[in-house]
Amino acid sequence: MNLPAMNEEQDVELLRRQYQQLLEPDKIIIPSSVILRRPQIQAQIFETMFKDGSLSFPPPDRYKIRVLKKLLESMEEAIEDPEEDEISDDLSACLAQLMSCPQVPASTAAQQKSYVTYTVPTMLPDVSCITLFEARSLIAASGTTGLRTWEAALHLGHYLFSTKGRQLVHSKHILELGAGTGFLSILCAKHLSAKYVMATDGSEEVINDLASNLYLNGLEDSGRIGRTVLKWGQSLVNTAVDRHESPHKYDLVLGADVVSNGLQQIYDNKAILALVSTCRELFLRYPGCVAIISATVRNEETLEIFVNACSESQYLE
Repeated sequence: MNLPAMNEEQDVELLRRQYQQLLEPDKIIIPSSVILRRPQIQAQIFETMFKDGSLSFPPPDRYKIRVLKKLLESMEEAIEDPEEDEISDDLSACLAQLMSCPQVPASTAAQQKSYVTYTVPTMLPDVSCITLFEARSLIAASGTTGLRTWEAALHLGHYLFSTKGRQLVHSKHILELGAGTGFLSILCAKHLSAKYVMATDGSEEVINDLASNLYLNGLEDSGRIGRTVLKWGQSLVNTAVDRHESPHKYDLVLGADVVSNGLQQIYDNKAILALVSTCRELFLRYPGCVAIISATVRNEETLEIFVNACSESQYLE
């Protein structure tokens, strides 16, 4: 008797998580018509997602409007008996209120940062979240794409949350290359019990912005995570990477989408060789150190150059 209700709860919870992650509305998984037409489910959706104050870090209004339109359209399609089935007045009123307010142009909104909340891959009620202040379409002035979290980081985070992944991180010193928004570094420091994490990126702008994400996740004064600019190919001697604590060694190096970025820009051979050079120095300075690189294959030639360079240096398992 309780199983259907539990499934309904999970469907609504999944909807809320997708909403807080700012998933594109056409990719959001909507609860089934049988569930969606129920008044108590519609009320729960309003109370947990759209009611003022229901979320500590709500999505921007333009995104709310797009999701509400999709939800109300799905609710209308779910109606079987017009005399019995109704659509939530609260949800309809919320959409009307949002649409009555002046909205910034879409081109401007695309360049603005928003709160994005990522939830760990479990449907358990006591879940762990990471909230980041990022720009889904914004490129930093330096040309980097480090102001948003990319798919490869999410996949690597999923792996690190596995039993095997947790063992690699727990009580270990972690170095992240191309940290961007800091998703992986924050995940390791906040939820996976890393002893210390150093988040690095080649862009000073990105590293400066990372401070706000550390603050959002309660890590700014934790002493368990640091941030610094690191240019691939340059010596690590006497850098912040090399002297965060003494004596110390890095046990794990992480990198996500460091081979090709989210705009399908092909990195030149020089940049790839510089990345491999940095990995080489890390392996020499910290014997036993392991590196995990996660990449979305956007250009096979670029990835092949990286893999070949690693193979020639005997870095592949």
